[in-house]
Amino acid sequence: MARQKLDRKEAEEALSELEGWELADDGTAIRRRFVFSNFNEAFGFMVRVALAAEKLDHHPEWSNVYKTVDVKLTTHSSGGLTELDFKLAKKMNAYAAK
Repeated sequence: MARQKLDRKEAEEALSELEGWELADDGTAIRRRFVFSNFNEAFGFMVRVALAAEKLDHHPEWSNVYKTVDVKLTTHSSGGLTELDFKLAKKMNAYAAK
């Protein structure tokens, strides 16, 4: 099921409510770098996010190097950002704060 793509103004508005995230230059994605104290914390974060992403049927583009997790969120089926990206980003922020 396709999601409604947000225009740039809507995306910027939603982004203003998310700490640490930035809009990609082309406006089709949001991204953030999470830095943890060690690999175990970074990997634990990824496991929690993976379970939430599976429930949402919305999966991040991400990479992990030691204690750093780089994340990019976009809704490929919509060709840009949707509310789903911001929902998952909020969950990620909450998991990183724990």
